[in-house]
Amino acid sequence: MTSSIDSVGVIGGGAWGTALAQTLRLAGRDVVLWAREPETVEEINERHVNSLFLPGVALDHGLRATAELGEIAARDAILMVAPAQHVRGVARQLKTLMRPGQPIVNCAKGIEQSSGRLLGEILAEVLPDARRAVLSGPSFAADVARGLPAALTIASPDEGLGRQLAERLGYKHFRLYWSDDATGVELGGAVKNVLAIAAGIVEGKGLGASAHAALVTRGFAELRRFGAAMGARSETLMGLSGLGDLVLTCGSPQSRNMSLGRALGQGEKLTDVLGARRAVTEGVYTASAVVRLAQEKGVEMPIAEAVHAIVEGRASVNDAIAALLARPFKAEG
Repeated sequence: MTSSIDSVGVIGGGAWGTALAQTLRLAGRDVVLWAREPETVEEINERHVNSLFLPGVALDHGLRATAELGEIAARDAILMVAPAQHVRGVARQLKTLMRPGQPIVNCAKGIEQSSGRLLGEILAEVLPDARRAVLSGPSFAADVARGLPAALTIASPDEGLGRQLAERLGYKHFRLYWSDDATGVELGGAVKNVLAIAAGIVEGKGLGASAHAALVTRGFAELRRFGAAMGARSETLMGLSGLGDLVLTCGSPQSRNMSLGRALGQGEKLTDVLGARRAVTEGVYTASAVVRLAQEKGVEMPIAEAVHAIVEGRASVNDAIAALLARPFKAEG
């Protein structure tokens, strides 16, 4: 067991990885951030900013960036903040570098599109000797990086590890609550991205606040049904990493997924919106995995299915909305 977590390596120089590295500095940890882009590494080290992914935020001068995964593996604990579809590839590179029993915390939100596997399952497969946890909850990168208050959930089957990580990664403005329901925490973070696209479409089409509230509520019902089928606990999905993250992501255009949906609702093409972005919009890739898993388990998820049909180009926004509104009346549940 890791006796102390004083140094942390963060994999992923995007907005969320940079924000987590920044907040860990505020918590007093020694932090190294790995970024794929050489210009990002240089800018963080020389100018203490990440203008490409987190503009307008002055970074702690003690935060150092690197392009070498070996430097990350030398830390006491590792945060995996690579895009969800790249987690497997990065984990494979880490396999020969990590020490047995070293903690690795998944901070990415998604489901692997090709396999339908949760990211925690991928880490367990590729890094079986690591001690695994997951961090998720309602948090925008810019808020966290500026030191504004946020509360998230950190989950691990090993309660002792969860408690230790909460104490060592958190600080007064970054409150961490521990749980042993890693599946529930992961699912909340993944599925809400799909539902946020739907919420953005509602806003982009100008369907009103009532329709938005109905969409979020029925989307949460889908998340709970899906979570139950996947083995998540209901109270986890009612908490920060489920309902909390859903409310945040569906309620603000700061969310990449909601802003994508809003653009689609306003008539923009998916390829045009994605082509103009450097950051990954995870819900686009997670939608197909969620729908496939839901069908395998016999879970009804009409909102997720509508999003999947839109991003695949099998249905227009108008047709998808019409199909949802034409569904038969039923008891709420």
